Amino acid sequence: MTIKLHNTATRQKDVFTPIDPKNVRMYVCGPTVYDRAHLGNARPVVVFDILYRLLRETYGADHVTYARNFTDVDDKINARAAETGREISEITEQTIGWFLEDMGALGALEPNVMPRATHYITQMIDMIEVLMAKGHAYEAEGHVLFSVDSWREDYGKLSGRSVDDMIAGARVEVAPYKKNPMDFVLWKPSTPDLPGWDSPWGRGRPGWHIECSAMSTELLGQSFDIHGGGNDLMFPHHENEIAQSRCANPDGNFAKFWIHNEMLQVEGKKMSKSLGNFFTVRDLLDQGYPGEVVRLVFLQTHYRKPMDWTDKKAKEAEATLRKWRALTEGVEPSATAAAAVLDALSDDLNTAGAITELHKMASEGDAAGLLAAANLLGLLTPELGAWAEGPNVDLSGFEAQLFAARQAAMESKDFSEVDRLKAAFTDAGLEVRMSKTGVELVPGAGFDMAKLDAL
Repeated sequence: MTIKLHNTATRQKDVFTPIDPKNVRMYVCGPTVYDRAHLGNARPVVVFDILYRLLRETYGADHVTYARNFTDVDDKINARAAETGREISEITEQTIGWFLEDMGALGALEPNVMPRATHYITQMIDMIEVLMAKGHAYEAEGHVLFSVDSWREDYGKLSGRSVDDMIAGARVEVAPYKKNPMDFVLWKPSTPDLPGWDSPWGRGRPGWHIECSAMSTELLGQSFDIHGGGNDLMFPHHENEIAQSRCANPDGNFAKFWIHNEMLQVEGKKMSKSLGNFFTVRDLLDQGYPGEVVRLVFLQTHYRKPMDWTDKKAKEAEATLRKWRALTEGVEPSATAAAAVLDALSDDLNTAGAITELHKMASEGDAAGLLAAANLLGLLTPELGAWAEGPNVDLSGFEAQLFAARQAAMESKDFSEVDRLKAAFTDAGLEVRMSKTGVELVPGAGFDMAKLDAL
């Protein structure tokens, strides 16, 4: 099977040939752990989970290593500790637990290795010392900075920018000790109230970019197959990773393939707190959106295109999954996923094309083939199926009844009937979701249809 992936470094779709088919290696930038993961944070997790599954299917599960880091030393974490009065370790431990739980709810497999930045400080210091010895870094006022001029010809190739253009339009930290405005921090001093480690340059902590370079090199080697993340990381984070890693290890090539996913929107708009459309994965799960539904919505859009999360898409995905689960109940999956599904995934992770093939199999009644292909995509698994075990009943009449009562109450300002119906529905084990455009009643685990007979 030939896998083709769009390589940001070459700006084209390239045939993926691993450096060592017995040891396929992928590194993906993970979260900074100070708060719940928002929906946009989940997109790269699902995207690279699909790639991980495809690589395992192609080369064997024992021959693929997937590393995704946790940044557990960062100024955002320090600020959260100062705001709340909590210990930094308590915040990071809790947040890592939240992240793994929420991503697991979306059907994401855990990577083989999940390094924490604080466990690799020695490797970071060692890499910085090498960069200084080779003339690629310098110390200034307690900071150690990477000298962009020392690698000027190659800096910016990933994102397609020249250093001069970057300087002209840069929004970078202005510091008098920088030799070039684009120079970036490898190590910075820490005050007594901040996390810090002893180093040749005094007590301090690492800059953000050096973390991933040190961890990926330690875990995967000086040359590995794939480096991934959201396209918002392409510059400066990934550009800086390349500069540090290639300069510290000139005999290695760092990452052979660079893969970047596009960003996420909500109802056609950029997700932001100011627009009131910002929510975490846990918010969605708590509102009753099953993780499997969120996953299917994600997979219906190609990873290199902006993904628009809408309530309409979620409802359609839920209906599709209910049909598929009913069709495959009690069925043993085929031994392998259909060739058409594998072909779609091998063509730059065309998950939308793969989902189209699943619809075809469902329409043809190929339950075994549908289940095998869906499982490859992380769908229709037993682990994600609890949400669909409730009764599949027609509640449209009750939904219309509550919506009509609400419309009447908007005119009369008397909401007593609305409150009565909502209380009755809740007592019957229904979750009541109301919006300006309609009402949705979702059966819960304790749903009792008999309690609705009196209505």
